[in-house]
Amino acid sequence: MKMTILQRFSSIVHLSVRNGIPLQKFTPCVACAAKHYSTRKSGEVTMDSSLIRNIGISAHIDSGKTTLTERLLFYTGKLAEMHEVRGRDNVGAKMDFMELERQRGITIQSAATYVNWKGTNINIIDTPGHVDFTVEVERALRVLDGAVLVLCAVGGVQSQTITVNRQMKRYDVPCLAFINKLDRQGSNPVRVLSQLRSKLNHNAEFLQLPIGLEKEQEGIVDLIEQKALYFDEPCGLTVVEDEIPAHLRTEAKERRQRLIEAVSNVDDILGEMFLEEKEPTNEDIKAAIRRSCIKRTFTPVLMGTALKNKGVQPLLDAVLDYLPNPMEVTNVCLDNSKQDENGNPTKITLSSERTVDNPFVGLAFKLEAGKFGQLTYMRVYQGGMRKGDTIVNTRNNKKVRVSRLVRMNADEMEDISEAYAGDICALFGVDCAGGDTFVNKGNTQLSLESMFVPDPVISMSIKPVNKQDLDSFSKGIARFTKEDPTFRVAFDPELGETIATGMGELHLDIYAQRLEREYKAKCVLGKPKVSFREVLVSPCSFDYQHKKQSGGRGEYGRVSGTVEPLPPEENTKLIFRDKTTGNNIPKSYIPAIERGFRKCYEKGPLAEQKVSGVLITLKDGDSHSVDSSDWAFEQAAYQAGLDTYTYEWSMLEPIMSVEVNAPQEYQGAVLAGLTKRNAIFLGSDANEGYFTSYSEVPLNMMFGYSTELRTQTQGQGEFTMEYSKYCPASEETVNQLTESMNPDKKKDSEEKKRRKN
Repeated sequence: MKMTILQRFSSIVHLSVRNGIPLQKFTPCVACAAKHYSTRKSGEVTMDSSLIRNIGISAHIDSGKTTLTERLLFYTGKLAEMHEVRGRDNVGAKMDFMELERQRGITIQSAATYVNWKGTNINIIDTPGHVDFTVEVERALRVLDGAVLVLCAVGGVQSQTITVNRQMKRYDVPCLAFINKLDRQGSNPVRVLSQLRSKLNHNAEFLQLPIGLEKEQEGIVDLIEQKALYFDEPCGLTVVEDEIPAHLRTEAKERRQRLIEAVSNVDDILGEMFLEEKEPTNEDIKAAIRRSCIKRTFTPVLMGTALKNKGVQPLLDAVLDYLPNPMEVTNVCLDNSKQDENGNPTKITLSSERTVDNPFVGLAFKLEAGKFGQLTYMRVYQGGMRKGDTIVNTRNNKKVRVSRLVRMNADEMEDISEAYAGDICALFGVDCAGGDTFVNKGNTQLSLESMFVPDPVISMSIKPVNKQDLDSFSKGIARFTKEDPTFRVAFDPELGETIATGMGELHLDIYAQRLEREYKAKCVLGKPKVSFREVLVSPCSFDYQHKKQSGGRGEYGRVSGTVEPLPPEENTKLIFRDKTTGNNIPKSYIPAIERGFRKCYEKGPLAEQKVSGVLITLKDGDSHSVDSSDWAFEQAAYQAGLDTYTYEWSMLEPIMSVEVNAPQEYQGAVLAGLTKRNAIFLGSDANEGYFTSYSEVPLNMMFGYSTELRTQTQGQGEFTMEYSKYCPASEETVNQLTESMNPDKKKDSEEKKRRKN
């Protein structure tokens, strides 16, 4: 981003007036504004890394993420007026720019934007709350430096909150908690704080207290500054500071002391002051909270009601005060040209200095089809790139010229000429996959670790209603499978059907609707199919020799080893290990042997479901100097895999964590309905006439539950579910699966069992 100091100062003046903030509070003159930027050339400056925040807004469904983001845009001058997620004016929230999102009132795909608050640039990614779109949260958290965890003041910590928290932990992302919807009936922030500690194991404390709840919600108390904040009209723009109400002064004093003690336990500097009985200043407390928040040892808890325009500006201040800038986050990449003592690529710490002097390293974390071709979202981790530069994809060593560089504001674009470490930008004309690393020429040995992609758990047949729409259908499928790694489509030649696999029924239904809306290819979805797994019950051995001679060069390969079941926590993996010694099998044939086993285990012996949870160990074998080849060893491994089918196998099925919320008067009917679906109950909560049940239920038993729950609760009940784990399937389920195989397949399966060398 290029701009003169005068332009930068003018922008800050505009934002100050827009936000109702006295200019002298944060930029008293042009000279002070210039201090925040490092001059590279006369009249051009690049933003200092300390003035950048990369944050995500994450939460459970309907916690108010998109509404909160709309307020962040409004108060920072990015929007002239606010709109609602389900607005009466048919405009909808800025970040829900897809027509489907506005119709359904849910976020389907993450959207990126940026705002400027008190001279600091904040890049924001608003993420979906539904578990079916969890990969959107996954890839957002992979590239962000901090996050705001939004919690409903009534619902508290819910199922998807736990998932989001686990994702933050996976990528070591510091977070603030924001308790939203204080105006809702039944709101109880103290209960939410307790759940943050008990369910998520956060060392959390209030930084604010509510002044009234539900209809009486008036504002908040700032415990650090020890003052009350009220948000006056129009639209809560004017923040009025006042004394703490008399009835809250005792509680505010106690809560402030608790806050200091909680932070003192995890911060050495404040801890020493506490032990020496020194009274810390407000700046001391804020600095300690920042240090401990960045280390993820303390979670500051703020609150407000985004819909009623209260508490949003203090949240923006907290993002600046407590979440890290790119310089305060350690990012590493792998140097594949060097290895450590364990034979793994060496890890290198990346520099977040905003200069082109360092080698460029960036991660493509999201793909999206735009009006001008594929749009690739990229986080720059080191160095910088400019329009016209050539960068290299380390996965395939393809060179790409940066023809157009933009910053995203939901579905709008702003052309920029350069991007530096800490920036989130987008490029056109880049043919790549999500998770690809880009570097400049000469550094192709560097690569960033990609994001975690969960395995899809549900399959449905999909086909266009009209055959003439087949081309459009194929184009849409090709685009969606490239953009979303959890959406997979393959043709099953035996069934003669195209099978779509995803994270849930909603996930697949959304893509079917998008095919109709965006590609005019109306589709019909078949009956849902669950992704079962087949596992070996006890260890077995294999020893197979593939030998074929029919004139000319023959085929020869022999493999020997063992197949063992993996422990339950690894029952979704299929691991191949080469333990051969000597030259009986040349190392060049090992990949072909692994490929043969994996190909064989695509269909198991019981119901032709994918095999998982096994460890294949290759111990010995034999080769021929002339007749051996990759094909021969692949065939030997494939047949060796078939031989293991004569041993005892069992089935696994996906288990879902199910959370049901309904009025207490329907509790008996709801629990009875779940019991019929083989639910294992984990616990329950009760709050303001509603109960919440937590259970684990086989996915195979959850089809049609939405309609059943609505019937049981007269439309007042709601539920969410997410993948939890794979567990042994019931005998009834195994029998149903094996009996559903057609006679020819069943006969072949029984024949395989009879075959044994």
